[in-house]
Amino acid sequence: MQPTGTQRIIKIRRDYNAWVADETMEDYALRFTPRSFRKWSELRIANTALGAVSFLALEAIGGALALSYGFTNTLWAILAVSLVIFLTGLPISYYAARSGLDMDLLTRGAGFGYIGSTITSLIYASFTFLFFALEAAIMALALELYFNIPLALAYVICSVIIIPLVAYGITLINRLQMWTQPVWLFLLVLPYVFVIAKNPEALSDWTSLAGREGEPGSFNLLHFGAACTVALALITQIGEQVDYLRFLPEKTRANRVRWWTALLLAGPGWIIPGALKMLAGAFLAFLALQHEIPMERAAEPTQMYLVAFNYVFASSQWALAAMVLFVIVSQVKINVTNAYAGSLAWSNFFARITHSHPGRVVWLVFNVAIALMLMELGVFEAIEEVLGLYANIAIAWIGALVADLVINKPLGLSPKYIEFKRAHLYDINPVGVGAMLIASLLSVLAHGGLFGALAQAASPAVALGSAFLLAPLLAWLTGGRYYIARERQPHLLYPHTEAGQVQCCLCNNRFEEPDTAHCPAYGAPICSLCCSLDARCEDRCKPRARLTDQLDDFIGWLFPRVSSRACTAAWRSTWAC
Repeated sequence: MQPTGTQRIIKIRRDYNAWVADETMEDYALRFTPRSFRKWSELRIANTALGAVSFLALEAIGGALALSYGFTNTLWAILAVSLVIFLTGLPISYYAARSGLDMDLLTRGAGFGYIGSTITSLIYASFTFLFFALEAAIMALALELYFNIPLALAYVICSVIIIPLVAYGITLINRLQMWTQPVWLFLLVLPYVFVIAKNPEALSDWTSLAGREGEPGSFNLLHFGAACTVALALITQIGEQVDYLRFLPEKTRANRVRWWTALLLAGPGWIIPGALKMLAGAFLAFLALQHEIPMERAAEPTQMYLVAFNYVFASSQWALAAMVLFVIVSQVKINVTNAYAGSLAWSNFFARITHSHPGRVVWLVFNVAIALMLMELGVFEAIEEVLGLYANIAIAWIGALVADLVINKPLGLSPKYIEFKRAHLYDINPVGVGAMLIASLLSVLAHGGLFGALAQAASPAVALGSAFLLAPLLAWLTGGRYYIARERQPHLLYPHTEAGQVQCCLCNNRFEEPDTAHCPAYGAPICSLCCSLDARCEDRCKPRARLTDQLDDFIGWLFPRVSSRACTAAWRSTWAC
């Protein structure tokens, strides 16, 4: 029933363009993934998600760490980081797969709010284009070596070829990962078999690698911390795994073993082969040094695998060809994932900023363009510095998110379910946003050396620890009131179709009930996307939950006799003078 005194807005039919209307291309970029679209088997989804582990930045990171800090510090750093990534990735993967939500929608409901998760969308998008640039730069180096083309042109080629492969979303990516997986696995394992068979003493020699900063066989806490800082930038990779895991079929008694196996392997379990590849990169960088490759180039995967494939083939030309093929297959497999995840992140970011959505494909091109610009600026040369700074921000976000899932929900400090729709969320939830911002600030200050050398080396630990403490504390202090702006009203979601779907009053399309809400402004059900893009309703469904209202309440709490509206009026009058 329409609340008394509420004025309805005249409905204007919303027509989406062909890119948005075609879910084969759109892939529910801003929506709950309906059960009817989760049509692939658990094994197929797991295979697609694990295809992302092909990225050669893992070897590059492992090689860079080994050359800087030596074997011992690199080994322990990789093991420690792998444990952290697995433990933080498990609850994220579980809630996303169970609820059919991508990383952005999950973040909204797990402590950040509707507008608050815009910040994390930007962090996540930064991860996707940063790693796209790193991976494409590696592939471009291979093309430059084999085809003798200018590096700048190789960057363009490596970027543009990804766009058509990602335009049709998981439907085409599924096939690509399935077709390329056997080739990639064969080319990955082959050189290591020959290296160990022909040069077994290289493994024992590798353990004595001291690096630029270390001593042979010694453990240094500061170097260990610095290595962890770089490797922990990979913690955000769980978002890309989740973007595929949301397509897992619903868990039932019949498929629970397959479901959990797929979840563990393709979710947090990605770091197991990932850690092995980082260690492999550390080994190959050492092997490259033994073959007189300059230290500044020994961490480049192209040089690493060129040396390794020379153990397989007597002909250097065959070795070069095998290396180029391996690099191309590896980097295409990962960059379709980077580009896909980036298109989802930018779609969510700009939908909330602009109240418009031209389609996921538009933001796919935008993400690739940013990555291309970074490549032309030489991002690969600054890999350690870039990843070290990024890790401090990323782990604060992940720490606050995980704390909500594993602490706040079991303790009843936050709702048991994940609410992702604008119609039911506060714009800002101070639990996640506050915990992330404070943890990021502390971590960046530690990274800058303000708290001493040990805290500087362990700045990601500062971010993770403070986020884990702050999220439950803020949830307790606020009483969990900023999670849900209004309760669901399923009795108002009608009429239902025979398939149990609800028709949206604006676009007239039908959606499963979890993707719809009752809109008091229109007096009818509305789908989550139309709700996100509507700028006329002024959020009348959730009084005092808009950003301006929350800001007014916050300033009123700090300064009881002042309001944000008074501040705004004063500011305008000052400028008018």
